Amino acid sequence: MGVELTALHWIYVSFICIIIALMVWRKDTSLVCMVGIFLLAITATGSLPLSISTIFKSFIYAITELLPTILVISMIVSMSKLLTITGMNEVMIAPFAKLIRTPSLAYWTIGILMMLISWFFWPSPAVALLGAVLLPVAVRVGLPALGVAMAMNLFGHGIALSGDFIIQGAPKLTADAAGIPVSEVISASIPLVFVMGIVTVTTAFFLLRRDMKKGNIPQSEAVSIEASEVQSHLLTKRMKVIFAFLIPILFGLDVVAMYYFQLQGGDATALIGGTAIFILSLLSLVAYKKNSLEQITDLFIQGFQFGFKVFGPVIPIAAFFYLGDSGFQTIIGEFLPKQSHGIVNDLGVALSSVVPLSKEVGAITLTGVGAITGLDGSGFSGISLVGSIAKLFATAIGTGIATLTALGQIAAIWVGGGTLVPWALIPAAAICGVSPFELARRNVVPVVTGLIVTTIVAMFLI
Repeated sequence: MGVELTALHWIYVSFICIIIALMVWRKDTSLVCMVGIFLLAITATGSLPLSISTIFKSFIYAITELLPTILVISMIVSMSKLLTITGMNEVMIAPFAKLIRTPSLAYWTIGILMMLISWFFWPSPAVALLGAVLLPVAVRVGLPALGVAMAMNLFGHGIALSGDFIIQGAPKLTADAAGIPVSEVISASIPLVFVMGIVTVTTAFFLLRRDMKKGNIPQSEAVSIEASEVQSHLLTKRMKVIFAFLIPILFGLDVVAMYYFQLQGGDATALIGGTAIFILSLLSLVAYKKNSLEQITDLFIQGFQFGFKVFGPVIPIAAFFYLGDSGFQTIIGEFLPKQSHGIVNDLGVALSSVVPLSKEVGAITLTGVGAITGLDGSGFSGISLVGSIAKLFATAIGTGIATLTALGQIAAIWVGGGTLVPWALIPAAAICGVSPFELARRNVVPVVTGLIVTTIVAMFLI
């Protein structure tokens, strides 16, 4: 499974290290990412004009990939702003306020609900569903917006997505590559998923509580609404009650539709976004009447302003990391070796080919390979590679193919599916109005701790 590493691979690795270091030091990475894109392009093509234009083309590619997420976040923010202006949020959160009374209860309740919904519909639509309703409740009882984002992120994009027990998209990919039934991967992943999940979310909770006591939690960057903007008189008490029932019913019907029509991922997110636009339009018509046309447009503008403000710093870094996968061929061209499956996957293969074979080394390697392939920010692009490498190690060791496959899958999705790579965790960060970079930094210690413990457990299960 040897692979040829070229200067392009080493440039990519070097800039990954620089970017990670800058994130740790809380520095912006936009300039470094643009320099990295330019160096990759000039090394591949040897053309200065093409290399300069590649920076712009990579931005277009990143925006195109991120646009559905930008749009749904913008629409949810627009709807949430209108709910606040009309006083609807007060009515809607009243039932939840009776259940969620402390920051700790808010963290665990939101996290567990996020995990359950994400198992059936994946995390992105679950973030939109929960964030709009439960964020105000959690903040009111003292859980910072960053804590809400961490709960949704770790339980949804971490626990639920890494196991993917219901939809089974991830285990199907890894099982096919490893040449074993999906059921074996799922069975082997159950103890690892829950070890990883329990260690990570518990570590995150205690670190969050510590920083809350010290006052070290950054403030939310969500769209602020001045007290003077709130116009509770726009709706009668009766209309507020009607909408308080109607809005959850509409989102509940979305859940039914997702299940009945088997809508997943982008399709499910689009349904949530469309429902938010419908609610925004209907509520505006009732509240503003003859002025509703202008108000709807104004709310859209405010939503888009917020969406692009949040995504602006992320586009350059996403543009660089997309070059590690299929984006390289699309943006720069066919300049990688013929046997290459993308820079990131090549690095994973190279790592697996230079380490000795034992169950301990196998577990460590599969975690490392999974984490590396997750750096492209999807979590899924490299898990077929993980399955192939698991098969290689299991053949040499003589056992443990299902456990190794599950371990690599968990590492890839926890890193790339939306807990450590900033642009992958944007949905949770944007809904909660916090910096995706700060959320990624907060997740590093809990996730790395979880991966270490899970890898050690896997050694005993192989």
